Amino acid sequence: MPQPLPRIAVLASGRGSNLQAVLDAIAAGTLAGEVVGVFSDKPGAAALQRVAPPLRWSAAAKAYPSREAFDADLAEAVAAARPDWILCAGYLRILGDAFVERFRGRTINIHPSLLPKYRGLHTHARALEAGDGEHGASVHFVIPELDAGTVIAQAVVPVHTGDTPELLAERVLGVEHPLLLAVMRLATSGRLAEHGATVQVDGHPLFTPLRLDCAGRLTDPAGDATA
Repeated sequence: MPQPLPRIAVLASGRGSNLQAVLDAIAAGTLAGEVVGVFSDKPGAAALQRVAPPLRWSAAAKAYPSREAFDADLAEAVAAARPDWILCAGYLRILGDAFVERFRGRTINIHPSLLPKYRGLHTHARALEAGDGEHGASVHFVIPELDAGTVIAQAVVPVHTGDTPELLAERVLGVEHPLLLAVMRLATSGRLAEHGATVQVDGHPLFTPLRLDCAGRLTDPAGDATA
């Protein structure tokens, strides 16, 4: 009997370009998985329109009496989808302790900076203000602290003279999608795990984040291909 596909729940607050990259990879047969729900704190989020109505869940977070109350409803909706992995793809709320602990080790986020630099918003402008020579994106496990979970993999882009935040954001977006897909392939193939504050790939601890090479593969610090 064929094995069931890994089930992926996606949290998104905006347009859903990373979600679309996942959907396209699944359709192309380059990612083994099934998106079983898209969940948003913004009922008008464009990301919701990228999947069929039965797969959509949204609620206006501001309508809830507390962050915990919203997170409780979100957690119940996500749990009902029975996900193997939860992907935060442009989800702009900090997940509370209860949500994170319920799905610990199965929740990952993509963030547009080379963490631990520039947690939070406006990462491209902050990199330019600091005079950085390189910038990029990171995929990390989610913990309650904002963008502070252990980094799994990163993709690096150069910062050019004359860059604006918009130009730099476009360059980073060009590596975000292949980075995210490479990590999701590790996850859905059962090769990725979180143990405390340590990432494990193929059962071995990862002490330095993997890097995305020019061919779209993840390599370890020694340059050996991982995925």
